[in-house]
Amino acid sequence: MPVYSMTGYATAQQSIAAAAAESPPSTRRLGLEIRSVNSRFLDLTFKLPEELRGSEPVLRTLLDNSLKRGKVEVRAMVYSDQQTSVPVASPNTLRQLCSFQDAVRAWLPDATPFSTAEILRLSGTSQSAPEDYTESIAELCKQAIANLLSAREREGRRLAEMLRDRLGQLRELAQQAEPLIPQLVSQQKARFLERWKEAMSLAEGNVPPESAQDRALTEATAFAIRIDVAEELTRLRSHLDEIERLLKKGGEIGKRLDFLIQELHREANTLGSKSAALELTRVSVDMKVLIEQMREQVQNIE
Repeated sequence: MPVYSMTGYATAQQSIAAAAAESPPSTRRLGLEIRSVNSRFLDLTFKLPEELRGSEPVLRTLLDNSLKRGKVEVRAMVYSDQQTSVPVASPNTLRQLCSFQDAVRAWLPDATPFSTAEILRLSGTSQSAPEDYTESIAELCKQAIANLLSAREREGRRLAEMLRDRLGQLRELAQQAEPLIPQLVSQQKARFLERWKEAMSLAEGNVPPESAQDRALTEATAFAIRIDVAEELTRLRSHLDEIERLLKKGGEIGKRLDFLIQELHREANTLGSKSAALELTRVSVDMKVLIEQMREQVQNIE
């Protein structure tokens, strides 16, 4: 299954025939636009014209069934090539209105004459039965969702490639850190023995050599335990393997990836806190930089 980003954009348009009774006849177009950005949950927002308000439940159902996470904004428009045309009333209707107005003014001389807007309203030319766009807008929404999923899949593929690249760099850093610990322990052991020899010379033989050596070895062992990061490196590699497995699996993996990134950051912090050498500190810092880059990108994965 692909890895999907929550960031995407898609549009779709469709021409539809206007109402048969409309005069003059016109061609109308439906337009639908979907924008999507990252969010913890699925957050849908609709901006629809009045004639498409009734289609919102259908659009919401289609999006709920196709998307899992993201802040999604849906805009729909209705275009007509006759939007600027002026409706014309029939001569017979106009004669009837004039006769009606004359009859009224014969009884009420001060009555205000009909305005153009009133004539259009009374003649019925400004009114038309509302059209049902539900079926057309539903088909259009399906097309837009398909385009959106394709865009989110392309972006998700790019994010997955970036994450795999960072995983490889983290593995290389873990390999660099692993041989540093035995070297540090060996160096510290030699340093402890040297200090105890200096202490013995100052004590003028009052301290048995065997006791001094045992104490030096004990201190070196305690130091080795204190700086040992084998467990941290093992857990870090385990988290890297799990992230790689999730990227291969795909689907709805964003929240699990986010949790694993937190665990990686914890292991890198522990590695830095146990650092007893500048080289190990550098490895820890480089790890945290890569992990932070991964965190920013994981926020966009569904």
